[in-house]
Amino acid sequence: MSAGAVIDLRSDTLTKPTAAMRRAMAEAEVGDDVYGEDPTVAVLEERVAALFGKEAALFTPTGSMANVLAVASVVAPGQEVLCESRAHIVRAELGAHGALTGITSRTWVHPDGQIDLPTIQEMYAPDMGMYFVRTTAVSVENTHNFAGGAVLPLEDLRALRAWASDVGIAVHLDGARIWNAHVATGTPLAAYGAVADVLAVCLSKGLGAPVGSLMVGSADAVAEARVRRKRLGGGMRQVGILAAAGLHALDHHVERMAEDHEHARLIAEACGVDPANVPTNIVVIDVGSAPDFVAAAADHGIRVGAVGPRRVRLLTHLDVTREDAETAAKVLGSLLG
Repeated sequence: MSAGAVIDLRSDTLTKPTAAMRRAMAEAEVGDDVYGEDPTVAVLEERVAALFGKEAALFTPTGSMANVLAVASVVAPGQEVLCESRAHIVRAELGAHGALTGITSRTWVHPDGQIDLPTIQEMYAPDMGMYFVRTTAVSVENTHNFAGGAVLPLEDLRALRAWASDVGIAVHLDGARIWNAHVATGTPLAAYGAVADVLAVCLSKGLGAPVGSLMVGSADAVAEARVRRKRLGGGMRQVGILAAAGLHALDHHVERMAEDHEHARLIAEACGVDPANVPTNIVVIDVGSAPDFVAAAADHGIRVGAVGPRRVRLLTHLDVTREDAETAAKVLGSLLG
């Protein structure tokens, strides 16, 4: 690390577009997407829908908007979605689902952010008339951000899907980092698509695009979401410039995520975290005082983020080299030592 350089591990959203990505953006063919006339957006939406085996997809400026639109497509105002207690949709989207679409939620607790099907089955509330809130969807997050990038096993997702189909409710998959799960396990993206009615997937985390997510689902759900997106202020004009970045990322930045996972395990081991418990690019470390540790790391040129009073989180990404990871491992390990 050169003098004055900073290794920023606070998030995998911190990446900057590569020179090749910038060229792709500059050369993108564009049109007015509110009119449905941006050809590059159309290519991106069709490609992502096909990857997950779905009929359609909708480009959105943020992952939170993609999640709000996706959940709203399967949960009506006054109905509820069930999810794990640390899920992004209830912890990190500023109450958007309740505030904007009028839905409610209840949560189960799992130390590793996993599906707990017996508990979900016990929580499930069928339509019992006007006096009770009805469960209409279960939301799962893969990988699970605040559970240290945990991957949800495909067999658990399939079991949830089978039960949900039997009782007539939907499954929403928050796949902001589904690409990491795909690379870590080799599970085809279409297999992940098959276990959910609707998904939200992100381009601006591990894939390294500057902006953008997509809601993925049926043609009817996406058509309805297109109207909601406009109502939320998410209609975009010549946005093919941004869609081109996503297409470039899909072509060039998926398989390389294995390097991020390797770098995360390297840092984890130096910090006393079992690398076997770091399946993807997120490391969560227990410390005496998160604010003190964050400040001490910053003094040594390493940026990490607090996710609790005594817990910090770090993420490896496109802009973190092997040398950066080794330096971070040495510095953070010494601070913990």
